Amino acid sequence: MTSGEDRRGSLRDFITRNRAGVALAVPSICSSQRDVISAAALLAKDYEAPLLVEATSNQVNQFGGYTGMRAADFISFIHGICDATGLDKAQVIFGGDHLGPQAWRGEDADTAMTKAEDLVRSFVEAGFTKIHLDCSEGCLGEAAQVSDEVSARRSARLARICEDHAPDPDRIVYVVGTEVPPPGGARAGEDEILPTSPVSASATLAEQRRCFEHDASHAAWDRVIGLVVQPGLEFGAAHVHHFDMASPDALSCVLSDYPHMAFEAHSTDYQRPEVFPELARRHFAILKVGPALTFAYRQAVYALDHIADWHGIGREGRLSDTMEMLMLARPNHWSRHYAGDDDELHRLRHFSYGDRIRYYWNEPKAKQDVENVIAQLDSRRTPLPLIEQYFASSIIARAQDLASSGWGRTRALIYAQIQEALLPYFKTWDGAWMPRPLGDVPKLSR
Repeated sequence: MTSGEDRRGSLRDFITRNRAGVALAVPSICSSQRDVISAAALLAKDYEAPLLVEATSNQVNQFGGYTGMRAADFISFIHGICDATGLDKAQVIFGGDHLGPQAWRGEDADTAMTKAEDLVRSFVEAGFTKIHLDCSEGCLGEAAQVSDEVSARRSARLARICEDHAPDPDRIVYVVGTEVPPPGGARAGEDEILPTSPVSASATLAEQRRCFEHDASHAAWDRVIGLVVQPGLEFGAAHVHHFDMASPDALSCVLSDYPHMAFEAHSTDYQRPEVFPELARRHFAILKVGPALTFAYRQAVYALDHIADWHGIGREGRLSDTMEMLMLARPNHWSRHYAGDDDELHRLRHFSYGDRIRYYWNEPKAKQDVENVIAQLDSRRTPLPLIEQYFASSIIARAQDLASSGWGRTRALIYAQIQEALLPYFKTWDGAWMPRPLGDVPKLSR
């Protein structure tokens, strides 16, 4: 049984069903935070669903990325979470997001593309099977965004590398195109978010097909299952551009000549629950989410930190103090994304939809402080009214189910908060798969 291809089928099967009129979309988890992925793994287990987990080229690459992980390390990391949560490894689909020269765009194109070739080779050799090829950003001396022709030619060049080095090319699927912010980013301003035009999407597909078939192979083009387009939604530091449910579906017609393809939507975080099935009906079969999940994680651990204060637990400082220290010591992850006076920047560092604080949770000091709070609260009995001050009743109920399945009471609250943010994505399945009750999950000792 190959990765991500249990009895529920492969990612190609999801695309086929979506194009056949089933309002089905696959959530793509874009995070390297252990508790986020663990919570998502438990939800995938409950739904007996594939878990699509993606790593960006900035996050994971042949030099370690900002996580310190190479492609094979990331797979080992996720498999370790599978072991801890009881999720079958065969349910995991590994995706590479924004793979191309983006991480080295400050260098000349030849150098950046050589590194991009090494990047995609390392991903497919390690076992990544969903490959988003993104060569849209210019390198040193080029325009910020290159033409469709240049982007497609470079993407096809990288596809050729994937075809040559994948252990089994038939397992590879490609996603092409991008009309979204750079990986990990969000819009800084309040500008109107315009959907991709059908003319633009058609031109991108035509150029990608021409270059794939000429520079890679016809077989490689047949493996392209998705096109990234902008449906008309986004989020910034302190605002969310909500999808207009009444907007006409002008993009679906673009896919009429490409029956094996669907759309992929990035930055779907923080949208209202009713948006996700509507996007699925419009053939957005892959919905990416990341910052909203680490945002939920931060909400949970900050709430637990406050609960610890009410217990009178003696500590040197709050968790937010630790995170402030880490962000100020290394401001590169947030300084270009936030604007305002000192007070505003302080608030945004901690409470922002852009959630740049997510880059700091894997710091040893941050992990240690979070685990200390969890251990301190696990050793005490917290009265329900105090928990209700900080957590919604639906999250408390979900946490109680998780705790009854063997998870510690405190970590169960963290997982429940994350799952509450992720659950609307699974509900796009609308009867396609029915979840098992949380109480039916085998009990695990923790």
